[in-house]
Amino acid sequence: MKIRVDLSALRRTHWREHLIRFLLGGLVTVITGVIAKVFGPGVGGLFLAFPAIFPASATLLDKHEREKKQKAGIPVTVRGCLAVGLDARGAALGSIALGGFALILWKALPHYPSAAVLGAALAMWIVLAAGIWRVRKLHVYLSRRRRLQRPG
Repeated sequence: MKIRVDLSALRRTHWREHLIRFLLGGLVTVITGVIAKVFGPGVGGLFLAFPAIFPASATLLDKHEREKKQKAGIPVTVRGCLAVGLDARGAALGSIALGGFALILWKALPHYPSAAVLGAALAMWIVLAAGIWRVRKLHVYLSRRRRLQRPG
C-alpha cells in the first residue's frame, strides 16, 4: 500500500460531514481540556494522544462504505467495519508516535528553546510514525509469507 493524497475525496464528501468532524473533534478537545482542568495537566495530557477527529471519521467511513456497496448493487457486508478497523489501527499507531512527540516536549521544554524542542519533537513523531508503519508492513508481509509456505 502506498501512501498518497487523493484530493478528489474532498469533492465526494458533503459539507455536513466536514462540519460533523469539526464539531466532534472540537468536543473531544473540550473534554480533554475539562479533564486537564479537573485532574491536572498530567492526566489531561494523557488524553491529548487521542485523535480528536477519529470518532467522526470512523462513523462516516462506515457510512461511505455501505453506500458505495449499495450503489454497486452489492449486498451490505462487513466491509465498512473492516475499513473502520483499519482506520482505528492507523489511529492507534499514530497515537504511539504522538506519545513520543509529547515525551520530547514534556522533558525538553523546560530546559531548551521552544523552537528547537518543537523541531526535535516533530522529528521524533516522523521517525516513530514511519518506523511503526514499516514494522507493521513487515509484520503483514512475513505473516502472509509464512501462511503461504505452510504445507497442507
